Amino acid sequence: MKAILLGILSSLFFASTFILNRSMELSGGSWIWGASLRFIFMVPFLMALVLWRKNFKPLWKELKCNPKPWLMWSFIGFVLFYAPITFAAAYGPAWLIAGTWQFTIIAGVLLTPLFKTKDHQAQMRIPLKPLAISLIIFIGIVLIQVRHFESVSLSIMLLGCIPVIIACFAYPLGNRKMMEVCNDRLDTFQRVLGMTIASLPYWVALSFYGLATVGLPSGNQVLQSFLVAICSGVIATMLFFFATNLVRHSSEQLAAVEATISIQIIFVILGEVFLLASPWPDSIALTGIFIIIFGIMVHSYYSVKKPKVTTHLNTGKLKA
Repeated sequence: MKAILLGILSSLFFASTFILNRSMELSGGSWIWGASLRFIFMVPFLMALVLWRKNFKPLWKELKCNPKPWLMWSFIGFVLFYAPITFAAAYGPAWLIAGTWQFTIIAGVLLTPLFKTKDHQAQMRIPLKPLAISLIIFIGIVLIQVRHFESVSLSIMLLGCIPVIIACFAYPLGNRKMMEVCNDRLDTFQRVLGMTIASLPYWVALSFYGLATVGLPSGNQVLQSFLVAICSGVIATMLFFFATNLVRHSSEQLAAVEATISIQIIFVILGEVFLLASPWPDSIALTGIFIIIFGIMVHSYYSVKKPKVTTHLNTGKLKA
């Protein structure tokens, strides 16, 4: 239950990404700077935190001794996750990006066979019950989006959805693979800082490309990118990575934590209503919200439910 609550709290801070990214695009900012500045701004805060905890030397040793997986999985988990999301914000509204991002709850479950069990003896199987519950949540997400579908063109739907679908698979894949690489040698704070440092070469290269093509970012975009870095990059990422790390050996509980991402769409809707003066959701959208909340509750129930134990009277053996 602790991991579930942390996942929900992280969704609150993650929601700022979609609203602020869209706000930057509407004010003329480029997705290139929106993506790269977030991770560049994250470094000093994460560095200060890890140095304060006196945990930087073990992290630096890991990075120097095994750089290839850090560079590869950080690219997938951070660059291939966030660059497509900011790119999509240039073409689609916040509700479309945030709604499509909820596909992560299904993508995370589908990625399960790529990982091994706790004893490393076999590949994990797709947990069918969490997958079924995630599909119910996804139905709720679709209901929220129904009233918007007629207001956008096919090109906007494709440019706003396809990059986000890529991000939906990249984020949990990079996160889980780095947990395997670290194997309890590093804590969540070290792992997030390590992935951020390993992704810096890609963000610096993107920054030079932005400088050559669109020029320097405006002061407003720098400020909003800074806010995204704090709220989403530092606080939300730490909370989410810590939550998934708590349940990393259980595919069912991991699916439940990753399903809390669906709560983001509710926070995004509220943010658009109060910050961007969008209209309140209609009855169909409200039904979708209730389905999402119901799905999260069911996920939470099954993630903490313990298997029944029965005793055979004749043998005295326990059977789960």
